[in-house]
Amino acid sequence: MDILQHIIYGLGIAVEPMNLLFCFLGVLIGTLVGVLPGIGPVAAISLLLPATFHVPPVASIIMLAGIYYGVMYGGSTTSILVNIPGEVASVVTCLDGYQMARNGRAGAALGISAFASFIAGTLGVVGLAFVAPPLASIALRFGPPEYFTLMILGLIILTFLSSGSMLKSLIMASLGIVIGNVGMDLITAQPRYTLGIDFLIDGVGLVPVVMGLFGVSEVFLNIEKSLTDQEVFKTKIKGLLPNIMEWKRSAWPIVRGSVTGFFLGILPGGGAIIASFVSYGIEKRISKHPEEFGKGAIEGVAGPEASNNSAVAGAFIPLLTLGIPSNVVMAIMLGALMIYGVAPGPQLIAKHPDIFWGTVSSMYIGNVMLLVLNLPLIGLWVKILKIPYPILFPLILVFCIIGSYSLNNNIGETELMFIFGIFGYLLKKFKYDGAPLALAMVLGPLIDNSLRQSLLMSGGSGMIFLTRPICLINLMIALVVFLLALSPKISRLRRIPAEDA
Repeated sequence: MDILQHIIYGLGIAVEPMNLLFCFLGVLIGTLVGVLPGIGPVAAISLLLPATFHVPPVASIIMLAGIYYGVMYGGSTTSILVNIPGEVASVVTCLDGYQMARNGRAGAALGISAFASFIAGTLGVVGLAFVAPPLASIALRFGPPEYFTLMILGLIILTFLSSGSMLKSLIMASLGIVIGNVGMDLITAQPRYTLGIDFLIDGVGLVPVVMGLFGVSEVFLNIEKSLTDQEVFKTKIKGLLPNIMEWKRSAWPIVRGSVTGFFLGILPGGGAIIASFVSYGIEKRISKHPEEFGKGAIEGVAGPEASNNSAVAGAFIPLLTLGIPSNVVMAIMLGALMIYGVAPGPQLIAKHPDIFWGTVSSMYIGNVMLLVLNLPLIGLWVKILKIPYPILFPLILVFCIIGSYSLNNNIGETELMFIFGIFGYLLKKFKYDGAPLALAMVLGPLIDNSLRQSLLMSGGSGMIFLTRPICLINLMIALVVFLLALSPKISRLRRIPAEDA
């Protein structure tokens, strides 16, 4: 009953005119970003983050969340019609979605993608509403030692699940922790790693870093690609409602994908990408006709699309209840909340119920908006796909410059953005994953503070992490995950999603 009352309270906040407007803008922009290949949710949220600093935190988080799950909707359109994933989590949809389009079932593929996304998104929001409050009450028992070991565990799992070499991921995470601790030491009040640069006294800003690392670098990377050679598959898009047989084949994959995605979304580093690959693998393994996969099996569209949308709701649970982001998008959300003066964690639901329940309720409203938007506007998205990239990418670059400068009217922020843009471009060229760096940068100050608080509690003894049960369990799991990563067989399995992408 309490949950129902909270949801009604959240709906009252979500339907306020400003919040409703920002929810609509978020899902609309998210769908557009998902349709356009080469941008993605991280770059989009990074670019639009400065625009949310002058509105209330509730509206800002509602909009940023709308962009995130809106991208998952839009990414399937290009996967089905162009065979190019608009977002990395939609890679798997290319396998059967594009083949369905070539077989004259583009409408059914787009339709089941939209309905699967809506159903999974709704189930994910319900799971978020029921799982987050009890988890937050448990988290109230956590002290600095528990938070320190939990954040270490999160970073280890993230580097384990990220694509490519775990050594490279650990290097990125270590570098992110160093960058995150640039600025004034909170305990000694001494500057650290500032190199004598005045504006670094306040630390390296999250916004210019993520805009450069994921936005500017994508522009540089896509300039050298011949994306204009790819044409939209020419077919009449009709019959957006799947037939009865297609619904029967899709029903259980949608349910399984929703459950799988939700729980994988909670894991650090799991998220929508891993969830979509796992869902596709499950459906192919248990199917009575596995030979149809890759040739236009509707289960290969329904399961992964449900999974990646459900994972978005799951990803909010550790952020809102523990204050620990599970992926780079959630890391940006964490940074945004901190900029707004809101501390994510166990006290968020009690101190800022408007933000928590307003966001949860808005996600359901946003899913309804997306279902209404996507089916009628598919023709418009197809036309947008034809925008020449030589026009699109310079506009993104201009938006990056304006956004970074407008933060503090400081040209140093813009220079920092370009430095990280070049750095992010080089990372991609040399197969380094930027996600561990961004996540570790946000967690760096939190890890530093919780470690020092723990040592103050124990009089400088590190044994405090071995004598507290939760700390010991976290460290043991982290050690097991790290040792698993050293296994050659596990290392090969970790690279499969990246190679397929």
